[in-house]
Amino acid sequence: MHNKAVSDAMRLGMRRLASGVCVISARIDDEDFAMTASSVTSVSDNPASLLVCINKMVSKQEYFSTQGSLFAVNILGEGHEAVSNLCAGRDPGKSRFSLGEWRHDHSSPYISDAQAVFFCETDMFISYGTHQIVIAHIKRVYNLLINLIRNKKKF
Repeated sequence: MHNKAVSDAMRLGMRRLASGVCVISARIDDEDFAMTASSVTSVSDNPASLLVCINKMVSKQEYFSTQGSLFAVNILGEGHEAVSNLCAGRDPGKSRFSLGEWRHDHSSPYISDAQAVFFCETDMFISYGTHQIVIAHIKRVYNLLINLIRNKKKF
């Protein structure tokens, strides 16, 4: 039974939970695709795996719900707000790649200056409510190394 008041209150409450912002990217049917996702979390380090929640209204959500699908999870950092907003918008396709430092590897486009990039393969998924919950094996990881600068005995 759906309770709109509880759903509205839940959305409002969840806005108060700080979390990282990620862009999920993939090469689907010879086209690049990217979307912003705010629900990404680790599942296990053995096997290395992530959980990604994808709204069923997303145009390509069925791709991510297919076992063996390849995609990248880009953890955004300072300076990526415009990329996040663009990938969360209603304008699909190539325009989402007009901002940011995008590169391609053999499986997925990725943001080269992201804080980290996890190259993943869908292992399983669960359909629940408005979302697909995708559990993916991490195949490789790219971490951006930022040097700490020490100045006047402070980092």
